[in-house]
Order: sequence, then C-alpha cells, then structure tokens
Amino acid sequence: MSERSPSPAPRATRSRPHGTIKIGTIAGADVLVSTSWFFIAAIIAVLVSPRIEQVSPGLGGWKYVAGAAFAVILYLSVLLHEASHAWMARRYGHGVSSITLHFLGGMTAMEGEARNAKEEFWIAVVGPITSLAIGFAALGALVAAPNGLVRVGLEGLAGANLLIGAMNLIPGLPLDGGRVLKAGVWGVTGNLHRATLVAGWGGRVLAVLVLGWPVYLQTIFSVEPTFVDYLLAVVLAIFLWGGATASMQHATLRRRIPALQGRGLARRTVAVGADLPLSEAVRVAQDSQAGSIVTLGPDGRPVGLVNEAALLAVPAERRPWMPTSAVATALEVGLTLPADIRGVELIKAMGMRPAQEYLLVESDGSIHGVLSTADVDRAFRDHAH
Repeated sequence: MSERSPSPAPRATRSRPHGTIKIGTIAGADVLVSTSWFFIAAIIAVLVSPRIEQVSPGLGGWKYVAGAAFAVILYLSVLLHEASHAWMARRYGHGVSSITLHFLGGMTAMEGEARNAKEEFWIAVVGPITSLAIGFAALGALVAAPNGLVRVGLEGLAGANLLIGAMNLIPGLPLDGGRVLKAGVWGVTGNLHRATLVAGWGGRVLAVLVLGWPVYLQTIFSVEPTFVDYLLAVVLAIFLWGGATASMQHATLRRRIPALQGRGLARRTVAVGADLPLSEAVRVAQDSQAGSIVTLGPDGRPVGLVNEAALLAVPAERRPWMPTSAVATALEVGLTLPADIRGVELIKAMGMRPAQEYLLVESDGSIHGVLSTADVDRAFRDHAH
C-alpha cells in the first residue's frame, strides 16, 4: 500500500522518526526503513519458501534466504513507486523530506500540499503507473526466463506489482486512487475541502468492505478463511479507516487556518529602551493599556521581546533595579513577521521557528504589535466551534 503524508512546513533540520533506519537518500529525500519491515520480510520469506523448495529442491535453510532476497527485491519496486511520487512532487516545486518503507508498503512525506487539482492528480497517479509498469515488464521478461529461482522471482514481482498498482487505484483515501478521486472532485467543484471529504468517505467505505474479506472467501470462493485472513482484514481495515479519517480531519483543519490573521490577533505593544528599568517599562505598558513590551537598541531598532512569564517571575521590589532587557528574548531570525501574514503562511512561519511570541512589523519596518502563540491557539480553537 502506498500513501502520501503532507507535512505543514519545511524544517531546517530533519529528525528521523522513531523506529526507522536510514539506508540512503533519493533526490535529496531520506530513505527510511521501518523496523516493522523486517517482520513482514520474514513472513514473505516463509510464505514463498515452499514455492522455492518446489523449483529448487534440496536448498534446506537457504530457501528462506532466497525468500528474504525476494522480499528485498519486492520492496525495491515499492521504493520505485514512492520515488516516482517524490520525483513528480519535486517537478511541481514541492520538497520531499523522506520516503519510508513499512510493513504495508511505503509513504512519501511531501512538504506542503498540491496547489491545484492537476498537481494532486499527477503526484498521486504516477505511483500506480510505476507499479503497473514494473509488473508488466516482469511479466514480459517471463517469456525468456528459464525455469528456477529467476522465474519464481519474476512471477512474484509481476503479480505483486500488478496487484499493488491496481489496488492503489481504488478510489479511497489514503490510497493513491483516493487522491485521484480527490483531484477529480476538486477539479469539477473547485472545492478542496469537499473533494477530500468525498475521497475520505470512499476510504472509509473501502475499509468496511475489506473487513468482510474472510466472509467473501467463504461465501464466494468456498474457501475456509484462516487466522491470517482475519488478521490481515483487520489490519488493512484499520489502516484504511485511520488514513481516511486523518485526511478528513486535516482538511477540516486547513479550512479553519485561513481565518487566522496576524494583524487582528496582535497585542498592542510599547517600545522602550533595553536599559530602561523594568518597573518603568511595566508602568508605560499599563498606561498605554499594552499587552506586550518590545525593547529597542541604541539605534532605535527592535532587539527583544519581553517574556511575560519571566516578567511575572520578578518580584515587584526588584524591578526598579533590573533592566528590561533582562527579561527579554532576543529577536533572532524568524521572530519578526510581516503584520499582514495570515493563514497557511502564518502557520508555516511559526512551524519553522517555534516561539512564544513574534514581532509583527509593517511594510515600512514600523512596529505593529506582538503576536502570541497562545493567542493563535485560542483563535484556532474558537474557529473550531
């Protein structure tokens, strides 16, 4: 199974997710292998070992090694599937932070979202096309393949990739086919939120249908389902339902984000000299009914933001003897934002440089106010109700 995970903002440094091993990079994206992959690789090795024993008897324990090698080759084709997503995303100007191989397939972490339905369609559909191409290529190679392990490997590679390609075209999130459906509804209606909900419900319906797999085996194919069939049905159903639900929730969050406006959320602020006694700075702020204090350097430019928690921690009797700069946070890169910043750009800016407060400035460099992360969080929750 393939899925694509958008991340809201690029990071200056990448942290490797817990439980993964980095094995290399492709086009600047880290290639990670989840520890769960080793579990599924072992299962694949055991499942294909009887077939290997059939065509090459006498291998003994080496049949499991051959099975493990097949698992590696199979997941290399999954890696090509995910790499095609990454390549198309980069072609449209999106960053790709990582490609992760896990026990259900792979995941490509694209930074940001597709900007229009066309981008969404091509970034999604190129993965299944790649899998189908690998499957048909392996199928064609079977014509000249000799009997033995090579033929078994090609048969498995062809069948697995044709199945992966076809399944990923099923119209339900988080599968690629769900993103294709999302692109189609988006293109017709022009409404990204509605398109995501339609594709998300498609994924939920698919999850319910998958849960009935053991019943289909028994009633349609007259095959008695095994414990593995029940387990696989439950795992896949949970994966599909969870992925679809997460995509729908993400769409709902994105619909609320545009309502966030830095200018309207900013606190009134006063600017004082960095060496001004803290007690005097507090008095000036109270007289002006300001909710924040900015410190200025000798040249009159903002150099710091007074931290409210640090200010409250200073006893009143000590404030006359303490410079305001002692409780101020230095205005480092990323802590000064344009007053008109809003929506996704605001969230991206805050994600790239997490902080408690940000200075908002006008286009001419003058101070507009101070934006508190707590105020942004509160506004976001208010728009949720």
